[in-house]
Amino acid sequence: MNITDLKNKKICILGLGLENQALLNFLLKKNVKADYTICDARAHKKLLTLCVPLQVKARKKNIKISCSHGQNYDKHLDKYDIIFRIAGYPLHNPNIIKAMMAGVNICSPTKLFFDLCPTKNIIGVTGTKGKGTTASLIYKIITDAGRTAYLGGNIGIAMFSFLEKIKETDWVVLELSSFQIEDLHKSPHLAVITNFYPEHLAPADPNNPNYHKNLQAYWEAKTNIFAHQKKHDFLVAPKELKNKLVGEIIKAKIKYFNITKLITPLVGNHNKKNIATAEVIAAIVGIKQNSVATSVKNFQGLPHRLELVAQHQNIRYYNDTFATTPEATITALESFTPKKIILIAGGASKQSDFVILATTTKQYAKSVILLPGEGSQEIKRQLRHIKYPNIIEVKNMPQALGQAQAMACAGDIILLSPACASFGIFQNYKDRGQQFITEVKKLISH
Repeated sequence: MNITDLKNKKICILGLGLENQALLNFLLKKNVKADYTICDARAHKKLLTLCVPLQVKARKKNIKISCSHGQNYDKHLDKYDIIFRIAGYPLHNPNIIKAMMAGVNICSPTKLFFDLCPTKNIIGVTGTKGKGTTASLIYKIITDAGRTAYLGGNIGIAMFSFLEKIKETDWVVLELSSFQIEDLHKSPHLAVITNFYPEHLAPADPNNPNYHKNLQAYWEAKTNIFAHQKKHDFLVAPKELKNKLVGEIIKAKIKYFNITKLITPLVGNHNKKNIATAEVIAAIVGIKQNSVATSVKNFQGLPHRLELVAQHQNIRYYNDTFATTPEATITALESFTPKKIILIAGGASKQSDFVILATTTKQYAKSVILLPGEGSQEIKRQLRHIKYPNIIEVKNMPQALGQAQAMACAGDIILLSPACASFGIFQNYKDRGQQFITEVKKLISH
């Protein structure tokens, strides 16, 4: 799709998230005259703060932007020519299906970015976990080597915020969620799958209600990262997925990664795998190994992902609030010495299976502190089933840290790794992590 294809069309901006805000700003800057309607579930007052600045810009160019909000915001999607869907809006929603049947072009900021991006040097990173860390490290390695690169996507940097800066020889590193790529029509030159576990099989986030109907649908969404690649492209994947990838039609060259031997400040084998992935990409891009080693040694990781918050009186405090699945928490537990961990877990239910988490917890954690939520009750049931004795339930983060501090001994690790969604007593996973950090700082300052 070209910009000219949008002119004089009825365009629906379905969900005014970061990507669609940046897209709309881009289209207004390019003076793309069309009939725009922002459709968003948020209440009128909340939406106004985002819409008004855009409407002011539009009026200066004699362009109109309307707003449809509240309960029926998405009831008439079949009346538009083009819909730019945010990743949080399900493709299997009946309103989208009705629009498709009416011949509406269902697009997204991600799809349009792939059409308009001036460079073919796009590195797309997807996977259940580790994609943000891996994408950030790849970006660091490339820029440390003196190349020009841009980082964006699901990591929280809108692609259209830097599109106009990109030159033909530049590199673009994108963290891509399954929801961003589930209807992708082009694949990146270098595609990465970090791993694959059950995730997003139920709507857990009220701000992002998208989910996959089953595990196969989730896998099929992920395969779009390589589905449209050609012979000159590359797919980088873990050895554990080799058997799964055998059944797929893959035109690109496949390179598998295992575990790095480079020195890193990051803990856990999962991070060694993330680094190994970046090493493979760096080799393809043509960056020397000594430069890669320096970048890895200086890379501190991302906030909220096994983040060392403090070390006080020989007790270490780790914030792993981004671990919203049992598999991610298992990975965190296995990164430390058994029986030295006080685990703070629990939260909203995502219909996960906690059987293996319970047995791993029994092996690694000396105590478990559960935050409120249905997911916490599911974890407790599995722990009780295997007769795990040390379970404490709390009402909030201050209580959780207070209990953890009271039972911690020298050499212990207090680990927030919830294995559940954050919604309930927290706004989101970042709020949960920030509350943990705040309480830790309070405790160690006394």
